[in-house]
Amino acid sequence: MQVYIVYMGTLPEIEYSPPSHHLSMLQKLVGTNAASNLLIRSYKRSFNGFAANLSQAESQKLQNMKEVVSVFPSKSHELTTTRSWDFVGFGERAKRESVKESDVIVGVIDSGIWPESESFDDKGFGPPPKKWKGSCKGGLNFTCNNKLIGARFYNKFSESARDEEGHGTHTASTAAGNAVQAASFYGLAQGTARGGVPSARIAAYKVCFKRCNDVDILAAFDDAIADGVDVISISISVDYVSNLLNASVAIGSFHAMLRGIITAGSAGNNGPEQGSVANVSPWMITVAASATDRRFIDRVVLGNGKALTGISVNPFNLNGTKFPIVYGQTVSRNCSQAEAGFCSSGCVDSDLVKGKIVLCDDFLGYREAYLAGAIGAIVQNTLFPDSAFVFPFPASSLGFEDYKSIKSYMESAEPPQAEILRTEETVDREAPYVPSFSSRGPSFVIQNLLKPDVSAPGLEILAAFSPVASPSSLLNPEDKRRVRYSVMSGTSMACPHVAGVAAYVKSFHPDWSPSAIKSAIMTTATPMNLKKNPEQEFAYGSGQISPTKASDPGLVYEVETEDYLKMLCAEGFDSTSLTKTSGQNVTCSERTEVKNLNYPTMTTFVSALDPFNVTFKRTVTNVGFPNSTYKASVVPLQPEIQISIEPEILRFGFLKEKKTFVVTISGKELKDGSIVSSSVVWSDASHSVRSPIVAYSIQP
Repeated sequence: MQVYIVYMGTLPEIEYSPPSHHLSMLQKLVGTNAASNLLIRSYKRSFNGFAANLSQAESQKLQNMKEVVSVFPSKSHELTTTRSWDFVGFGERAKRESVKESDVIVGVIDSGIWPESESFDDKGFGPPPKKWKGSCKGGLNFTCNNKLIGARFYNKFSESARDEEGHGTHTASTAAGNAVQAASFYGLAQGTARGGVPSARIAAYKVCFKRCNDVDILAAFDDAIADGVDVISISISVDYVSNLLNASVAIGSFHAMLRGIITAGSAGNNGPEQGSVANVSPWMITVAASATDRRFIDRVVLGNGKALTGISVNPFNLNGTKFPIVYGQTVSRNCSQAEAGFCSSGCVDSDLVKGKIVLCDDFLGYREAYLAGAIGAIVQNTLFPDSAFVFPFPASSLGFEDYKSIKSYMESAEPPQAEILRTEETVDREAPYVPSFSSRGPSFVIQNLLKPDVSAPGLEILAAFSPVASPSSLLNPEDKRRVRYSVMSGTSMACPHVAGVAAYVKSFHPDWSPSAIKSAIMTTATPMNLKKNPEQEFAYGSGQISPTKASDPGLVYEVETEDYLKMLCAEGFDSTSLTKTSGQNVTCSERTEVKNLNYPTMTTFVSALDPFNVTFKRTVTNVGFPNSTYKASVVPLQPEIQISIEPEILRFGFLKEKKTFVVTISGKELKDGSIVSSSVVWSDASHSVRSPIVAYSIQP
C-alpha cells in the first residue's frame, strides 16, 4: 500500500459533492467499511481529485474508471536580498503603483513562514483586498495580519504553518517582504533587505517538512487558487516525469492558469547535467539561478605566510591565531584511507582534533570535523565550485589546486599551521552567469520547448529566516546560532525573484493574462555571459530578469488555454483526458506542434549532421503605443544557421492589435550534441522585444 493521487480534472459545474463522490469510488473498489480509512484528502475547491492509500492493483482499477484522468504515486521532493534586486536594476526608487501593488496577493507554497519577522510586519497596511477569499489557518500560536493575510499547513507532522527550516520565510520575503534596514548575517551582506513587491500581500501554504509530498502540494494549489492569490511561487523541483498529467506542480499550475494566476517554479539544483531541468510545463515560468556581482570569499593563511582564497559564508574570527592543521587520514580510526581522507561519517576521532583545523578531501567532511569538536576545517570543494555555503564553525572550501598546495605545505612544515579568516565580500565582474548547481535544459519531456524560461538571482541571497532553524542547514541541527536573516543559494531563491517581478507587472496591468506577464518578463530579459555558460539558453533561458522593463514590454506573446490543449493533443494526450482536465470540449481535431505554440522563445531539435529547415509561426499583441512600427533584426548572426523573418516590419494602429510573423531557420548540419542560438528582436523607438532562437542536437 502507498499513497496515490487520483486526478479527475476540473470540477463539474453542476451541484456536486467531491468528497462523497470520491468515497463512493473507493467503496466500489474495496467495499463500504474499508473505504473511509483509505481516503486521505479530497481536492474540491479548484479542481477535482483525491489522495488515498492504495495497492498498485487498486490504482490500476481506478485508472480505468471513466471519471479519472490519471493516477500516480505521491512522491516526495526537495526544496530546491540586500543586493540582488539592485543588481537587476530594481532599486528602491523604481516606479511603483503602490496602491495597486497592495491589491496583489502572492501565494508561497513552501516550508511555511515566520509570521513575527519584520519582513511581514503590517504597519501601514490596510485590510486585505476584497477579492481575498482565504483564511488564517496557521495552527497553534500562529497569527496573521494585514501583510501576511493567510496561512495553511498540510504536512501531517506539522502543528502549524510556522517555518521550522527557514526556507519558506526566505522565499516569501524575497518575493514580497517589507524593506528592512540594516539586515545582515553577522555583519555580512549588510543593507536593506526587501522583496520585489514590498506593498503586496502574502499567503503562505506549508507543504514541506524536510520533504515535500505531492499529496500536500496539490492541496496547497487547490486552496491557493480558490483563496484568490494572483501569483504563486513554488520553489520545489518535481522530478522528471514523462506525463505532465502525472505531476503535481504541472496539474496545479495548469488550474492556476485557468483562473488567471501565474505560477513561478524553480528549475532545480541538479546542474550542470544536461536535461536536468524540472517544472517544464509551458503554462508556468521556470526559473534558473544566476549570480549577482557580490560574492563571499574567505582566505586561509598558512604558517609560512602564504594566503589562499576559498569560498564560504564564515562570520567567525580567529583573531589572528594560527592553529595546527591535521589531515583526515591521520585523525581517523577504523576507516579506509579514502574514507578517512574524505572525513566520512564516523571517521574523525574527537580525541585527535581538539584545538585543530582538519583537512578533508570532500566538501561534506566539514560536518564530521565539526561534530568531532575541531576548531575548524579546510575542505576540497567537491560539491559546487562557485557557491559559498554557511558553515557552523570556521571553515573554508578550496579549489583543487589550492587544496593540493596545502597538502604540499603540510609535508614540509613542522608543525603545519593555518588561520581561517572571516569571510569578506568581493565584486564579481563576470556576473551575471548561471552557477553550476542550477539545472540545465533541454527538456526531454517537451523537446521543442526552451526551458528554463528565465534566470534570476539565486546565488548567496540574504533574506529573512526562521529564528528556530539552523542557519547552516538541516544537516547541522547542532549549530545553535539563531538569526533573523540568513544567506542561502539555489534556484529556490531565484524563483521568488520572478514571482516578485510577476506581481510587479500585475500591479501595472491587473487585467493581463499569465502568458502576457510571462512574455513581458522573458522578452525584456538581459542576455547572459556566454563564456561562463557554454550551455547558452539551456542554462539561462531568455536571460536575466529586468523588472522595470518588464512592466512596459511593448509587445507580448499571448497563449490561450485552447492553444495549450492543441499542443497537448499534438504531444499525444487523448481528447477525453484533456476534456476532463480543462472543462472544455476537446476533440483534438486541431493540433499545434510545440514549435508553433505562441511562446516567447523558438526552439527546435535537429538530427545531428543532417540539413535542416524549420519555420516558427508567432503572433504578438501590441501593449505599447497605439500607433507604432516595429522592425525586426537578428542578433547575433551565426554562421551555422540562416534566419529570415517575414514580414520584417510590423505596423500597429491601436492597442491590443495582433500581428503575425514567421521565422525560418536553416542550416547544413549541426554536430552531435551541439547548440546554436540567436535572437529575433523587434524594436520601435522605445521598446526592444527579444526572443531567443535555439537549434540543438542533444539526445536524451
